[in-house]
Amino acid sequence: MRDTLPSRTWHLRSLGRLITALAVLGLALALWVGSGLLVPAALDPWRGALTSFVTIFLGIFIEALPFLLAGTLVSSALHLFVSDDAIQRLCPRRPLPAATAGGLLGLLFPVCECGSVPATRRLIAKGAPLPLGLAFMLASPVINPVVIASTWVAFNGDPLLVGGRIGLTLLVAVVVALLLGLHPRPAEVLAPVAPVTGEPEHDHNHHHHHEHGELQTLGQKTSAVLRHTGAELFEMSRFLVIGGLLAASMQTLVPQSTLLGLGQGAVISVLVLMLLAVVLSICSTVDAFVALAFAGLFAPGALLAFLVFGPMVDIKSVLLYTSTFRLRMVALVVLLTFQLVLVAGIAVNLWVG
Repeated sequence: MRDTLPSRTWHLRSLGRLITALAVLGLALALWVGSGLLVPAALDPWRGALTSFVTIFLGIFIEALPFLLAGTLVSSALHLFVSDDAIQRLCPRRPLPAATAGGLLGLLFPVCECGSVPATRRLIAKGAPLPLGLAFMLASPVINPVVIASTWVAFNGDPLLVGGRIGLTLLVAVVVALLLGLHPRPAEVLAPVAPVTGEPEHDHNHHHHHEHGELQTLGQKTSAVLRHTGAELFEMSRFLVIGGLLAASMQTLVPQSTLLGLGQGAVISVLVLMLLAVVLSICSTVDAFVALAFAGLFAPGALLAFLVFGPMVDIKSVLLYTSTFRLRMVALVVLLTFQLVLVAGIAVNLWVG
């Protein structure tokens, strides 16, 4: 049991690296054909489409990369130098205040979905209320300054998509946290293997250095942040590349009439983009720029559902959830979140349409 999660995580990461390598090779081929440099005559018919594909992809990637860098830098600094005890001391104990505080905690401690689960695990292990931990886990990937800024820039301050993303994320996180966090015996919903004792040795070393930060020089601290940022940036940029490639491919290869047919249905458009969000598993710091590629093709409710559901429930997040909660609890989180976002997305489409 103890080795099950690391094994699954290792296999998932290996598959991710393989897919990334294939994606990079595909992008390199597209760049070559689109450039027209020493391209065989047999590939000439593809040149126009591939040029359009590369233009769309580079637009997504270049605009999103600074926000991905900012998000990983902030996340790394908080991971290395901010004590979880400082957060836990401020935790309210009553369910509604706890869930609300958890939903807003990302404004002070911005983390992406990959960082929110370990942070939630530590908070709950140190005695934080379950509603606070659940709300923080679901909301912090969106309710944080970096993601809010990236969404604002991507959609030029559109009140429906920017404000709607913030408001709906907070609402869904609080509702799910209240419904599932009032368990009479919270310990029963947690994973059977104690997460804290299973942390790798370097994490214990990290806490040791964190508690004795005065022994570290400024250069050592800066070096640690940069190393952690580099590793996390490499990990997250793979998802950005894959997401950008798929978005560009859909716009280039799928006929506009087909996309419009899928994207304008009040119900089907929401389901399609929610499914796409799960499959893409894009970091929340840059997913707004991928969603922007579908603006004008998909209804506003579908775009909003993509922006809210993806950071809460995607492939990597669900796997990480199982490190902290039992499978039944994870299934309930996914099901409730899916239902709430689906209904909200359909309601927005009917209201706007």
